[in-house]
Amino acid sequence: MEKWQREMQKSIRKPDELIKKFHQIDLSSINNVISIFPMRITPYYFSLIQDFNDPIFKQAVPDEKELQDIVGIPDPLSEEEQSPVPCLVHRYPDRALLMVTNICAVFCRFCTRKRLIGRRAVRREDVKRAIKYVSENQQIREIIISGGDPLTLSDEILEEILLELKKINHLEVIRIGTRMPCTLPSRITLNLCKILKKYHPLYINTHFNHPNELTEEAKKALEMLADSGIPLGNQSVLLKGVNDDVKVLQELFKKLLKFRVKPYYLYQADLVEGTHHFRTPLGKGIEIMQRIQGNLSGMCIPKFVLDSPGGGGKIPLFPRYLQKVLPDGILLKNYQGKNVFYPEINEKGKMASENVQLAFDFEEIRGDKKN
Repeated sequence: MEKWQREMQKSIRKPDELIKKFHQIDLSSINNVISIFPMRITPYYFSLIQDFNDPIFKQAVPDEKELQDIVGIPDPLSEEEQSPVPCLVHRYPDRALLMVTNICAVFCRFCTRKRLIGRRAVRREDVKRAIKYVSENQQIREIIISGGDPLTLSDEILEEILLELKKINHLEVIRIGTRMPCTLPSRITLNLCKILKKYHPLYINTHFNHPNELTEEAKKALEMLADSGIPLGNQSVLLKGVNDDVKVLQELFKKLLKFRVKPYYLYQADLVEGTHHFRTPLGKGIEIMQRIQGNLSGMCIPKFVLDSPGGGGKIPLFPRYLQKVLPDGILLKNYQGKNVFYPEINEKGKMASENVQLAFDFEEIRGDKKN
């Protein structure tokens, strides 16, 4: 048994283990929550908690608010409706999501698949059926291996799956979604990297939500993956009381890039049952992205998206930069809040209006400003 597997076995799963460190915890309320939504926290991730109710605590420790959510639904993205076979979600024409396990190192309290994680096991025969479905549908050129966390599988089982997928000629790209570099970085071993690098083009999207998660251990794990030639992206979720703050997200995105991870998505929290206390107002993320734009490099800035209820797919959410479309150009607002005009060029290669400059204060040029 490897070190990471021994750590998994020592995971915190009962409330009395929490009380040893946090005496403020209400044992009965935690028991009520985990009877419906199970708990699992690796010793490593638990060690990152600095204070009661801090950003790491909120992500990992059950809260009685999970049982008070009257808005959320178990499967807000209609994954089960878009599963032609068990374990596989086929939402977009050219790609599919393969769920190979319902186990994670940490059962995040905001998880989109809260209805599944830590409950019924994924059967290997269902995974084989899903791979067969992919092999028979030639429009699928990309597969996302997800779960649960696929890196909770042993190296041997994970490679079996990768090998079967690699046999499919029309499958061009393999992606893995994992939170292990964040929640159990010891899982990233030399042998795992040796296996993964055999199946390029292979990409990994990991999941860090707060700068405190980007430890030296996490950095080492990410470096090992990057040194194996694996492009790394990060998918964060905007969480109330955890990271819904401009300074926190700026620090997170800058540190990710320093650790060789491209910030990829920032998600508006899904309408998942038991997660209402994490959801921010819809305009909060747009406001944050507007304040970040121009203050971080483009490499640091993820796309802010909403995964639409009912399985409609991801929809990018942007601050309102485009103000107005005019016959002779477009009026924009830059990251400083200043109006900028970009002129239309006609077929003769001339500006549609001779009275404009490439960029200027629109109101002043048009005479809208009062002297």
